[in-house]
Amino acid sequence: MTAQTPPIEPLAIDGDEITIIDQTLLPGEERRIVITSVEEMWEAIRSLRVRGAPAIGIAAAFGLDIAARLSPATTPEALLADIDRARAHLATSRPTAVNLFWALDRVWNRLTTSGGDVDTLRSIVRDEALAILEEDRAAGRAIGEFGAALLGDGAVLTHCNAGGLATSGYGTALAPIYVAHEQGRNLLVYADETRPLLQGARLTAWELSRAGVPVTVIGDGMAASVLTRGGVQAVLVGADRVAANGDVANKIGTLPLAIVAHTLGVPVYVALPISTIDLSIATGADIPIEERDASELRLFNERTIVPDAAGVYNPAFDVTPNELITALITERGVIRPPYEPALRSLVEGENQARSS
Repeated sequence: MTAQTPPIEPLAIDGDEITIIDQTLLPGEERRIVITSVEEMWEAIRSLRVRGAPAIGIAAAFGLDIAARLSPATTPEALLADIDRARAHLATSRPTAVNLFWALDRVWNRLTTSGGDVDTLRSIVRDEALAILEEDRAAGRAIGEFGAALLGDGAVLTHCNAGGLATSGYGTALAPIYVAHEQGRNLLVYADETRPLLQGARLTAWELSRAGVPVTVIGDGMAASVLTRGGVQAVLVGADRVAANGDVANKIGTLPLAIVAHTLGVPVYVALPISTIDLSIATGADIPIEERDASELRLFNERTIVPDAAGVYNPAFDVTPNELITALITERGVIRPPYEPALRSLVEGENQARSS
């Protein structure tokens, strides 16, 4: 694995053809599907064909690229109106992952501050989407390098899928594991199955097996037992949104895992690109939490497993308070408490670098 060749390419560009790996079919079938419209991109994000905060942002940016290319507009004003409608629609696909809104706003801000004729504006959308893709790829590799320095030989426990499938190819939480494996570290990864959609069992185990990294799938309820036995050097997870104070929204089940790890003295590392930090959200209590369809819990292998008379509560994410988190791993380095000043400095520095 090199910095130019990530282990996985969940979203690929070949001229005007945009394809994604349909993650709902994994691990049984690895199939690429072509995305040809804004509506198809919205559906792919909403249905989890593409998922993971960075990957959602990348997909949304290319959704705007599709909107720009398909628009029949002949004036800049009409083209901007079509792109803005697509931006508003794509923003409704999922509410928690901040990268979705960050990417849509970034492309839109570049468009509205650059100007030009319709051909120029279309080129700007494509260039900005490609820049988001390439920056995320570089960020994933950097996160891997910084995170690998925290790991020795031994076991790591992860939850959900924050690997190449969730990003541009390297991942966030799995990036340090890929780099450490490449460097010859002897690792074993325990992957929580991650109910109800089994992203750990289906996706993380598929990715790591594909890369030759030893992986053992465990039920979500088994994580505390595994940690209690000792031998796990760290819990390593990703994030869908990080508040200004360092509270982290991640896949449901991350909070109890962090509580147990913190209680047992096992480090909890959260890996994320700077684009996942949302300084407009003061604390995790203000992060909007997506609640998904009850059928995800009512059905298993197309069989009803919950009585019709019973209610279902199905939040997709929970919030882990910053005091349970040992460190945040970003593409600019490892951050330790207190988080708020460091996060603010990171985001402001990134904004200044982009505007200069």
